[in-house]
Formats: sequence, structure tokens, C-alpha cells
Amino acid sequence: MDLAAAAPGAPDVPDSRDYALDWALVDVETSGLVPRQDRVLSLAVVTVGPDGEQTGEFSTLVDPGVDPGPVEVHGLTPERLRGAPTFDEVAGRVAAMLRDRVLVAHNAQFDYDFLAHEFARARTWLPVTRRLCTLALNRRVDPPTENLRLGTLAAHYGVTQRHAHDALDDTRVLAGVLRGSLREAARLGLPLPLVPCPPRQDPQFAPKPPKTPCAYRNPGRPAPGGPLTQGMKVAFTGEGGGASRAELVARAVAAGLNVMDSVSRHTSVLVADDVRSGSTKARRAATEGVPVIGEAAFLGLLADVRAGTPHTAHEDVRPGAAVPAQPPAPAAETAPAPVAVPAPAPAPVPVAAPVPAPVPVPVPAPVPVAAPVPAPVPVPVAVPAPAPAPVPGKPLAGRRVLVLGGTHPEAAAARARVTGLGGAAAINLSASVTDVVLLAGGDGDRRMRRIASLEIPTYDADWLAAPAVAPLVRPAAWQGPRVLPRGGVVDLPAGAPEAAWCVSAGWAQQTTCEIDLVAFLVDEDEQVAGDEDFVFYGAPESPGGTVRLLTDGPTEQSLVLTLSALPPGVHKVVIAAAIDGDPNFGDVGAIQVTTGPGDGAAPLAQSALDAATTERTLLLAEVYRRGPLWRFRAVGQGYDRDLTRLARAYGVDITT
Repeated sequence: MDLAAAAPGAPDVPDSRDYALDWALVDVETSGLVPRQDRVLSLAVVTVGPDGEQTGEFSTLVDPGVDPGPVEVHGLTPERLRGAPTFDEVAGRVAAMLRDRVLVAHNAQFDYDFLAHEFARARTWLPVTRRLCTLALNRRVDPPTENLRLGTLAAHYGVTQRHAHDALDDTRVLAGVLRGSLREAARLGLPLPLVPCPPRQDPQFAPKPPKTPCAYRNPGRPAPGGPLTQGMKVAFTGEGGGASRAELVARAVAAGLNVMDSVSRHTSVLVADDVRSGSTKARRAATEGVPVIGEAAFLGLLADVRAGTPHTAHEDVRPGAAVPAQPPAPAAETAPAPVAVPAPAPAPVPVAAPVPAPVPVPVPAPVPVAAPVPAPVPVPVAVPAPAPAPVPGKPLAGRRVLVLGGTHPEAAAARARVTGLGGAAAINLSASVTDVVLLAGGDGDRRMRRIASLEIPTYDADWLAAPAVAPLVRPAAWQGPRVLPRGGVVDLPAGAPEAAWCVSAGWAQQTTCEIDLVAFLVDEDEQVAGDEDFVFYGAPESPGGTVRLLTDGPTEQSLVLTLSALPPGVHKVVIAAAIDGDPNFGDVGAIQVTTGPGDGAAPLAQSALDAATTERTLLLAEVYRRGPLWRFRAVGQGYDRDLTRLARAYGVDITT
């Protein structure tokens, strides 16, 4: 592989050894979608050495000891599974094939999590330290395909798929997809999105049982001396006097009250074993004006709790709003004013230095990976067809433009201009990049040699004033996602709530900091019902499994939402990114947010979101109820406060 085009020592430029690894390609068929409760029904493992030669293969049915689930999908009836070995009987052989290899799967965290839970049930551990997801890799490569499902990618890379949902055949197909994906990654000079794998049997990965969701809306605080009403938010402090904490909580929940873990300005009442308590919750209650009552008084009030207003389908109270409302400010703190993102101007952004003449660079040879077994038979790819006629006033429609160089405000303005012209602003170099705009210093970017070798057209900044482009030729089935500006809104399809819906965030490779994707499940008051409704790296799954955090690589994380299973009190899911370290989002650059079905289907929409300079947390998106439907809003609002203070604004206390 030719890496001469890369700047020596560049941290995110792959070395040829990054592509020549010991691989263990895996596929599992399961009784459901939730690893902690569903079981593996069949599995296959194919091992491949650094030279690309297959070194081993194993497949087996597995007797799960439970109902096999959707037989119409996987075809594995109880009769077929009867007499198959249990997982603990094959765990040793599977472990030997996985040990000291990189686990590879399509949607790898799914297969990894199921294997980890099965190994834990067998009282052993999954011997995998790194994994590679071919779905995440192809999101980086971004081939011009209708979607990124395994079968579609197989056709794109010329691999025959004979029996979908057969573990062994899927693994053989996966080998061909990996081979083609690595070849494209090498051609583009892309680092592989390898993910370090923590031990999944660690208690932090076992979500708490979900608390009983409150069925009523919050009516606010009781009048002085007045009764409680169902839906009021109640918190407790102290060790408990005459009644135990568990008894108080149980009686409050039974009465229809919403028991909270922390105190915020939306708390209705704080119950204390000592009304003179100086606890943290009591001090916060005093700051927010929350009434504090003793346990005896609270028990008396429970005898006459008034009927509340049940949760119903929510209406968006801000129809047509272009910019979302800001989140609540933490106690004793003024919410920082948003820092304006530079708006696109009709005048051209500053002209960059002249683009150097392309320097010929040899295209890297295909990276050897074991050929699928049996050998793949080329499958015709859809006949290319010209792109649709240009949209008036949107000359960049259907194009993906990468902006290099310039200051962060200049680059942000250029990306906004690309979006305004109907194009999509690229964050990283990929196969779908059609044009490159060079601002000041952009010609010195380490990717320019690679861009020249790929013959991607490059322009100076003046081009954005009135871009002239040649017609694109795309596969007939290709259709790019809808491009949303900051504040843009799109309705989710009617079937989205029942399916797994995905929101992904991607960014440029970082060496000075880590970026974490988080989610808050909030009610009408923009408050969580409890700390467990905060999903982050330390608690990557909500208690009911309705929101799950997936790590797809060092430059991408995703949240998978099962919207139909959210409690009725959850009005929206707020999605944010936070920087762990001293840099800010001005150093990181734009974050690309994509939303769509979670099974590799074509994305519905995407947005490139730029913070200004000093922000360390960035609200990326909201998925919220609108009557019977759900909507997605691209937000792009940055704040100087860190994640701890942002979480507190939504009612979460992070213990530090």
C-alpha cells in the first residue's frame, strides 16, 4: 500500500499494518434484539490471517433453552434446534477462534454484545479486545449504494449472497464485503474504525430495572397547606425516620406521584426525615424554593391525593420554530447566550492559495482478505444513470463538498453556504465526496495528495459564490439523505416508532481529546424522570433498553431509539456531544449528524453542525413527539459549560 502521500507521523493516517491483522469474522442469529434477555440460536466464525488466507471455519446451531422467537425471519424452529449443543458446550471452541483476533461483524456491537452475554451465562468471558464493524467502516467509505445493508454491499462489491439469515453464509459474504471495504479504505487512506472492547460482564453495563413510569403530567407545586396531585415530582432526603425509604417510595408511586432522584426547579416537594436537614438536596430545594415537608406530614397527604392529568399524545408547542428553545439553566447559574454561527454571505469567503498541480500517486493495491467461500460470483451493479435535473437555486444538490483550511468561522460559513446551495457538507474524505473547496492553508492539508490522486475537483473559495459543476453520474437507485440546516425539522416515517431508529454523530479524527455522545429522556419540563434516563458512556443503555449508545469507532457514535417503547411521560430525547479534555468544539470542527433506520437502511436526513469557538458541549438534535408522530430536529447549539453542568440542567446529578 502506498502511503507516500501521507505526512510523516500524521496520527490519523493508516499504516499498511493497520490492514493486515488477524481477523475473526462472526455472525449470530438470535431469538430477539435485546442481548441481556434474548439468546443466540446459531453462530458462525471464519478466521483470516494477516496475509488474507482463511485459517479456520466453524458454525453450529445452538439450543437456547427458550422460545426461538421470530421463526419467519431466521427459520430456526424448535424442532431444528432440538438436540443442538448449548452455548456453554461450544464456548471453548469459539473462544479459541476469537482470542488474539479482531472481531468483525456487520453491526458489530450487536454480535459482540450477544456473544458477551452468552459467555457471561457460561461463567466465562469473551476474549476479544478489539472489534471492527463493516457497517461503520462503510459509513466512512460512503459508497454510492442505495443503503448499507449486507446484501446491498455484497452486490456492490461483487459478492454472491445465497442464504440471507444463515449464519455461515452471512459470514462468508461478510468476508467478501470486508475485502472490498478494506480496498476502498486503503484507496481513500482512511483509518479503520477499530473499537476497544471493555469487558461486557462489568456491572456498569448491566442496566438497572426500569422504575414504574409515572402516568401523569406534572401539575407543579402544591399550594401552601394544599393537597398533593398525581404527577407531582417528589424527592426524598435523609435515612428515613418512622418509615423506610423503600416504603415511602412505594406508597408515593402507588399514589401516582413521580419519584425523582434529584431536586430541580421542577420538583414539587422534598420529603425529609428532618425538615432542618442540611443535605445537598435540602440546600438545592432552598435555592429553588421547593417546599420541604416531614415524613409524617407526607404520609398524611398521601391519604388524599387529587386526580392528575394523564399523559397524552404531545403537541409541539413551537410549530414552525426555526431555532429550538434552549435547555434550562442550572441552578444559581445564567444560561450562556448562544454563540452565533456565521451565516452564509453572498460574498465569497477569502480566496485560498492556488491549488498545486496534482501529484501522481499510485493507487494502493487491494488489501488481501480471504475470498468468500465459495468463491464470489460477480453480481451486476445497478446501471449508472444521470442525476436528476438541477434544482433551481440549488446548484450543489446531490453533491458532497469537503471544505479544507481557513479559520473555524470561515470554514463554518463555507459549509453553511454549501448547505444553502443544496449540497451536503462533508466532514471527512470519503468515496462520495464530489468537490473540495480550499480556504487559506487548505492546500497544505495532508489529504490533498490523496484528493489529487483520486482526481476530485478542487476550487478556491470564490467558487462558492456561483458554483459551476458538471452533471453527476450516480447509480440509478442511489438517493442521498435530505440535508437539514441548523434548526431544520423532518417528520419521521409512520413506521419509525416500532423500528429501531438511529441517530449517528461523526467528526474528524482527534488526537487531543475524546468526544462522547449522550442522551437525555425528558418530559414536558425538559427534565428527566430520574438519573437512569441519562444515557452516556458509563450507562450506555436506558433501563428498558429503549435508548442504547453504540460505539462505532473513534470518530463515530450512535444512539438507537425504540420510540414506541418509550414511557408516555418522555416527550423528547435530547442528544448532545461533550468534549472530555481541554479543547473545545472550535478545535474539533463540524459534527455530522445523520438519522435513519437502524438496520443499515438509507438515512433519512443529515446535517453538518458547527459550534463557534469555546463550546465544550453541543446540543446536536432532538427527537420529539408531534401528535401521533415523531420529529427530528437538527439543533447545533453550543455551550461553554461542561457535561456535568449540562446534565444538571436536565435534572441529572453526576457524581464526580
